[in-house]
Amino acid sequence: MWTDERVELLKKLWAEGLSASQVAKQLGGVTRNAVIGKVHRLGLSGRATPSRPARSRAPAPRTLVRGRPDPLTAEARGDERQREAAAERAEAAHVEERGLEPIQRATVLTLTEHTCKWPIGDPGRPGFHFCGRGAEHGAPYCTEHARMAYQPAQARRNRERDRMRRDRLVS
Repeated sequence: MWTDERVELLKKLWAEGLSASQVAKQLGGVTRNAVIGKVHRLGLSGRATPSRPARSRAPAPRTLVRGRPDPLTAEARGDERQREAAAERAEAAHVEERGLEPIQRATVLTLTEHTCKWPIGDPGRPGFHFCGRGAEHGAPYCTEHARMAYQPAQARRNRERDRMRRDRLVS
């Protein structure tokens, strides 16, 4: 199966930067895994050129696009984002005001199966933590956060319907 000619062709193709699958196709009669094993046994180093081009930088985060484009101007969208961010901050502050003792705050390292894993704050900013209160056995959140996370389907449908109505009024 591995004649001297085939081994030389394998070495040549590998040095050219072909993947193990591509080398297997070129050789015929061998699998990708057989090529990988032979390359390993031969002690062949990396390739002259990578089989895939290296990424120069991380891709930009994608944004979720729903339906048709937003008719709001950039200024109005900025105002809307500011209002949403303010509402999120107010909710986080409201949760904090309801008696979350500093001793109950948890980090990712201190979470257990019996602590509330509700995130509070922005993960990219200092001060981010998890609720840390006691959670029911098998539940990820404390009673209060479970109420916020698990809402009846009817309430979700009503909120979505109201949101769609507001969007229609704006357009």
